[in-house]
Amino acid sequence: MSKMDNLRAMREARYAESQARTKQAGTTPRATKSAAAAEKPAARKAAAPQAAPAAEAPGPAEELCGHRNMSGRSCTREKGHAAKSHRYS
Repeated sequence: MSKMDNLRAMREARYAESQARTKQAGTTPRATKSAAAAEKPAARKAAAPQAAPAAEAPGPAEELCGHRNMSGRSCTREKGHAAKSHRYS
């Protein structure tokens, strides 16, 4: 078998497995995704008040630069740093 034949066989096997799984559960894949998406915001709202005190760790003496890169990470250097580059985390 060629590489493409192997990939096609694996794709078809995954498709057959997902079809069997949805028949056993009695739901469509879209219904499962929307139900899971509906549960996630509720869990985030419950976890948000607990995470807020940990976010207040940097005090006024250690203000961070806060520059954001394209992926949304922010710079961890001190505010007004002289270095040309940023350190993201």
